[in-house]
Amino acid sequence: MSYINIQIPNELKKKIADALTKASAGGKIRKGMNETTKAVERAIAKLVVLAEDVSPPEVVMHLPILCNEKKVPYAFLTKKEDLGKAVGLEVGCSAIAVVEAGDADADIKDVIEKVAQLK
Repeated sequence: MSYINIQIPNELKKKIADALTKASAGGKIRKGMNETTKAVERAIAKLVVLAEDVSPPEVVMHLPILCNEKKVPYAFLTKKEDLGKAVGLEVGCSAIAVVEAGDADADIKDVIEKVAQLK
């Protein structure tokens, strides 16, 4: 059973990574599954990005369901390492929540629109 319910094209994954890099530089993000879950539950997350290679998948399986309940857009990147690197971490990261986009506001909105079209 997989939690990945949207197939994101590679060019959009690059755009997501670039938007996360910009948002982490000038905005506020939450890193990791626990912080991301709290941000969604508190309705402060603008966008959630999950890694596709989380093992075991049960670790993040609840997040797409919770995002749908709270009407928070979410997307996927292929690897934990890519997600971590996008936000300036030297290690992989299973989930990221953008709380304040900062300078990346237009980029984040663009990503949200493109992901919504894929659903």
